[in-house]
Amino acid sequence: MAVYTHVSAEALAAFLARYDVGELVSAKGIAEGVENSNYLVDTTGGRFILTLYEKRVAADDLPFFMALLDHLADRGNPVPPAIPDREGREIQELEGRPACLIKFLPGVSVTHPTPAQAQAAGAALAQLHRSLADFTLERPNGLGPDEWPRLLARCGDDLDSIAPGLKASLDTALADVLGHWPKGLARSAIHADLFPDNVLMRGDQVTGLIDFYFACTDIRAYDLAVTHSAWAFETDGTPADPAVGRALVAGYESVLPLTDPERAALPVLARGACIRFALTRAWDWLNTPADALVTRKDPLAYVRRIDWYAAHPHAFA
Repeated sequence: MAVYTHVSAEALAAFLARYDVGELVSAKGIAEGVENSNYLVDTTGGRFILTLYEKRVAADDLPFFMALLDHLADRGNPVPPAIPDREGREIQELEGRPACLIKFLPGVSVTHPTPAQAQAAGAALAQLHRSLADFTLERPNGLGPDEWPRLLARCGDDLDSIAPGLKASLDTALADVLGHWPKGLARSAIHADLFPDNVLMRGDQVTGLIDFYFACTDIRAYDLAVTHSAWAFETDGTPADPAVGRALVAGYESVLPLTDPERAALPVLARGACIRFALTRAWDWLNTPADALVTRKDPLAYVRRIDWYAAHPHAFA
């Protein structure tokens, strides 16, 4: 469940009074996601998403995220920009948290993507990258390769309580990946978390790209590798239909063809993506109280992906 901060009807009505969106009709907490508190808000003027930013999203980063979404929306990408109030402010405060009222996008996220859906998602990701070629703001990747050794050290020997030998396995994989990490590839702002639940669809059409709160400046092909690691496998980390992964890459290249160095780097970028998610999931697994209203995600599902990419170095050939 992703409602960490309760918002009373009275506080929400007062919040909405700052906007030209009508009066509050109803509000319901949204269970999906683990980073922020989200509410589906209906007013007499339409439907919106209210997001309250919790501890993992720094208030100082919000202007970057808002500018990124505005930039993408202005270029026709299906993203949900924040709605300004009557004074032009997008970032507010509600219940002691930074908060934004966000455009509602129609569609549903798919659990088992088809090749056609994966192809559409790949094309949407490439179009996002093309649109960001002239986006000048930058934000470092706080969960990039420089952070992985520190996160591994913070998890420490407790990793072996998740699975025997996990610490040594991740340590070996990390050393190999960092030793082969590519340099000189094209960089831009990237989404960095484009899982199927962050893509809204109607049939085979992408209607929304959401949840940009890991967005940062990094290697563009790394974003494709992150997305491949999320779409080409089942939730337990076992491979899905191989056609799904191929379609994702084909969709991407239909809009933005990969260079030879980018294609050659995809296997190590994908293993790096898997290490990132294995480590952050492991940290959450070890540090989330048993009675918390958050479903912990299995880090071993990403360890299995690391092993798969290592055993299939020609997966992107």
